[in-house]
Amino acid sequence: MMKLKTLTALGLTLALTAGCLAGCGGTSDTEEGSAGDDAGAETAEKTRIALVLPGKKDDVSFNQAMYEGMMEYADAHADEVEVRVVEGIYDVSDIEPTLIEYADSGYDVVIGHGYQFSEPVNTVAQQYPDTYFLLGCGVGYQTNSACYDVQLEAGGYLMGVVAALATESGKIGVIGGGEGSEITRGHEGFKAGARSINPDINIQEVYTGDWNDTTGAYEAAVSMYDSGVDVIWHSGDGIGLGVVQAAVEKDQYVLGNVEDQYTLGPENVLSGLQYEWGSVLETIFADIKSGAFLTNEGDAKTYWINVANSGLSMTELNDVKGRLTDEEKATIETVYEQLHNDEIDLPEV
Repeated sequence: MMKLKTLTALGLTLALTAGCLAGCGGTSDTEEGSAGDDAGAETAEKTRIALVLPGKKDDVSFNQAMYEGMMEYADAHADEVEVRVVEGIYDVSDIEPTLIEYADSGYDVVIGHGYQFSEPVNTVAQQYPDTYFLLGCGVGYQTNSACYDVQLEAGGYLMGVVAALATESGKIGVIGGGEGSEITRGHEGFKAGARSINPDINIQEVYTGDWNDTTGAYEAAVSMYDSGVDVIWHSGDGIGLGVVQAAVEKDQYVLGNVEDQYTLGPENVLSGLQYEWGSVLETIFADIKSGAFLTNEGDAKTYWINVANSGLSMTELNDVKGRLTDEEKATIETVYEQLHNDEIDLPEV
């Protein structure tokens, strides 16, 4: 079994060789690597990173944000890493074998991006103590693993403020995929933010139970809009596409999540949240290099993005319906600054 390596300056010149392994609904395995500038020069051993995504790297949501963050991190360094991106590993039954495949192949760092990776990452990390494991928005820690997560309660709070100010009916909604982790925290933040503007506001809430349930989210959003809701925030992944589709069809407002979704509905995407994983990856790999990443058994180490460290930001307001006054826009900016300065008490879940 390989030894844990100290990482030198890390970087990447992209060379894509992607292909769909099982049709449109299958997985793809993309290697992004670099070659030395001088073919005759000795090439330093590269740090090998496997990024395993539950969806597609261009989903305008959870997977794309991490893919772009990984590429941002890699581009900031020089010719020292090899990244393999694996897409579409969504079912828990497929996750553990995939993690084992890359750990067994000698990859230095294996990343499981999503809550459903929690149990598999914790299990496989124990089997491969000389490999580093990262778990996105999940739970559980090993001596050679850590989590990275988003303080979605802060982002949800901001979206709740926007929704409460933009509604004309006094009815707003929030739709999530799987209940738990950052999704539940985001929903609670959304409700708290909305009630900070209007304590009596009517809030409808739905969890589809599956982050990829585009149809279920679309139907839930249509039902909300038909009942009088005129602003909905969603918590990302495939469900987000369904909610945006419903907003466009019903010509109502929707608030996006994870990536800027303006292009999906220019007349209906009022604003949203943008995740920036690049900076937290810099911190993680710096800790791997220094040895600070490794922990005592049972110790919890989570790397956070939030409004305060600019890892979580608000996309541009797109109030094409003219519902927000200048004073209300100023209120949104004030709340954003307060969150950035960590001046708002957020709900604890």
